[in-house]
Amino acid sequence: MPADLPDYYFRIRENGAFVFRVDTENRHRRIEMDQIAAINIKNGEVKASGGRELTQEDQDAISNWIRDRRDTLAKRDIDDILRAVDHLNLTAHWAQTRASDEALEQVTDALLLAMHDLRTVLVRKKADRLMKEE
Repeated sequence: MPADLPDYYFRIRENGAFVFRVDTENRHRRIEMDQIAAINIKNGEVKASGGRELTQEDQDAISNWIRDRRDTLAKRDIDDILRAVDHLNLTAHWAQTRASDEALEQVTDALLLAMHDLRTVLVRKKADRLMKEE
């Protein structure tokens, strides 16, 4: 089983990860994880832990993780937006078919403002893209 473990473990945190080197080749045959770095995913900054220097293998593994993580997060962003579209459709159906006057009174202003804000941003961004194409 220890041979199946990866060489590195990335503990996800809100803005990146802590990087651990996984060691199973020790005299106690235990899994040991030694923190070697901290990553900030937003700016790509990698800080080695404990005054150590990262090997080229460490740097390559971290670079690959950053690339893969950014790809995963970008895909999740799109999925979240598509889910929001589904929720808007479900909300429209609810408002039309099941919502009470009291429930509509609770949500109408907030929904209208949010949708107006979103529409304004989307129209401006679309216009910017069209202007770039010309």
